[in-house]
Amino acid sequence: MVTPHTAPNRARRARSVPLWHVLPGLARDPVRALLGFGERAAGEVVRLNLGSFRPYLVTDPAHVQQVLGDRAENFGRAGDGPFWGPLRRLFGDGILSDGPAWSDSRRILQPLFTARRVEAMMGGIAETIADAVAEMDAPARAGRPVDIGAEQARIVCRAIMKAFFADRISVSDALRVIEAQDAIATSVIPRVLVPFVPLSLPMPGDRTFRDAVRRIDEVLVPIVRSARATAAHGDDIISTLWRGTTDDGRPLDEQQVRNDTVAMVAVTTETTINVLTWLWPHLERSPEVAARLQEEIDQVVGGDRVGPEHLPQLRYTRMVLDELIRLYPVAWLAPRQVVRSVSLGGVELEEGATLLVSPLITQRLERYWERPEVFDPDRFAPDRVRARHRYAFFPFGGGPHQCLGMHLFYLEAQLIVANVLSRYRLRVPSLRLPTMQLAAALRTKDRVELELRPAHPAGVA
Repeated sequence: MVTPHTAPNRARRARSVPLWHVLPGLARDPVRALLGFGERAAGEVVRLNLGSFRPYLVTDPAHVQQVLGDRAENFGRAGDGPFWGPLRRLFGDGILSDGPAWSDSRRILQPLFTARRVEAMMGGIAETIADAVAEMDAPARAGRPVDIGAEQARIVCRAIMKAFFADRISVSDALRVIEAQDAIATSVIPRVLVPFVPLSLPMPGDRTFRDAVRRIDEVLVPIVRSARATAAHGDDIISTLWRGTTDDGRPLDEQQVRNDTVAMVAVTTETTINVLTWLWPHLERSPEVAARLQEEIDQVVGGDRVGPEHLPQLRYTRMVLDELIRLYPVAWLAPRQVVRSVSLGGVELEEGATLLVSPLITQRLERYWERPEVFDPDRFAPDRVRARHRYAFFPFGGGPHQCLGMHLFYLEAQLIVANVLSRYRLRVPSLRLPTMQLAAALRTKDRVELELRPAHPAGVA
């Protein structure tokens, strides 16, 4: 139940979802609870009562646009806030923070991720992905199921470490970092669910967090240091960071280069790895979608090796990916802090207040999506996209903090899906969808196994 509080002739106070309703729901089923709060908000800005911590929940696309885009200067990322604070211990100040350090990192790194540059790299990335996917031939011919999440991690690391890190980070080291980042993502769940607990107080998961950060630094810090000597001649991420300067002309220090290297390994890998894990069970459950996707890939690719020239024609594949990331946005929560008192949607927001903006919630609300629980790629047909508010769908955020890796995700994911489906015919033994885990980044709680068989007896050239 939502309790109204109004004030005449000025911005009103937000309606409040009471403590007795918030805490039990979050404890039982966090995803269902959050979606329930979003439905009951009915597009209004409401306040969640968590005792001493009372964040505002923002779900309406027009309000989201104000927070992330049009009036972003009023809403900071709040690096020391209750949600960003725990992860700041890993990523520090840089591309995943706010303020001057973020501004410097964004300016330095953004040229590496323009659509033109990413597309220019697609030839090499396509070759690497095709070769990496082909390594599943052995289990396919032997009839052994594969853990598709682990296979996707291997494929993505092979492509990304070569294209964006000049193989300074080996695939095995990258997989060690990703394993540690997975441990971190789940270790902070207690702090995400009870964000009012100070970082100074011990919580379950803290030791796991510290151990994982140590493992990441053991891998990456020596690589960062050794890259400095050859940075003048490299165009990879670490070299670019070493050559970068702050707004006042000072070179970045080692800590910021380390912070941004850790962040960029995560940004360039985890979305593709995690989102695609949900694809295969959905295709098993939706044979008409699977057949249409397979038909498009067969027609466009035929017996060729998948290359960048095929990607513009894989329109339905792109729609499938859009629908997948609508349901499973990896960056599921975008908390913000009110920089100065402001009104949003007629609600008065005080300076220092926390706002919760969540694509996971907005992208699953019946108010904005017909039958939102149904996997329906046709939602992303061009005419239907034009009819929706642009911020009804924001899996990569928006405004100045929009994810640098958005364009990379779509091209890389299309290549992986097209390679897998042109090379193999597959079956998912279980029709059950993996459980969502609200970690630092949304991920599956369960492994997904695929049974593969070669689509062509002699394989794909």
